[in-house]
Amino acid sequence: MKIRTTHLPGLLVIEPTVFGDQRGCFFELWNRETYRTQGLSSDFVQDNVSRSVKNTIRGLHYQLAPYAQAKLVQVLKGRVLDVALDLRQNSPTFGQHFAIELSDENHLQFFLPRGFAHGFSALSEEVVFMYKCDNPYVREAERGINFNDPELGIDWKVDPTKAIVSPKDEVLPAFSEAEMNFLFQED
Repeated sequence: MKIRTTHLPGLLVIEPTVFGDQRGCFFELWNRETYRTQGLSSDFVQDNVSRSVKNTIRGLHYQLAPYAQAKLVQVLKGRVLDVALDLRQNSPTFGQHFAIELSDENHLQFFLPRGFAHGFSALSEEVVFMYKCDNPYVREAERGINFNDPELGIDWKVDPTKAIVSPKDEVLPAFSEAEMNFLFQED
């Protein structure tokens, strides 16, 4: 496994070791001990899977502290543009985002520590998206930021006239109006 850092502190891109032959491929999706030896010690308590059609945009979602969630995300089928937005006050990258293409071909995983909003856009006809969370879902702590906020300048790689967005996500507040309670802590 290879781990790459990003310009946003704590946000990691993980490339698992993939074994392939004429039958297909095999790789470990998660191995607690392997990840711990690499410094990823999140204790994941919940796995989620979503299915999306092309041009779907989901996000930007997060939960307020103390219910914030670290996430390890991966595409099982298809291709997405995955986006993380730093919401940690006092962070040198507060309000900045990082985007990466995840697919069933590149097998990349994306680790988001607590204090980030998360979203993705479906770039292929069908997407099966999986993510591990280190805190369970708590409806009262759920928050979000409008994916289309011009202040953020996120290029979702989807024609805006074809974007498929839930009614709930369409009315999320702008970044400047969103409730957030995360503090940046250097390791």
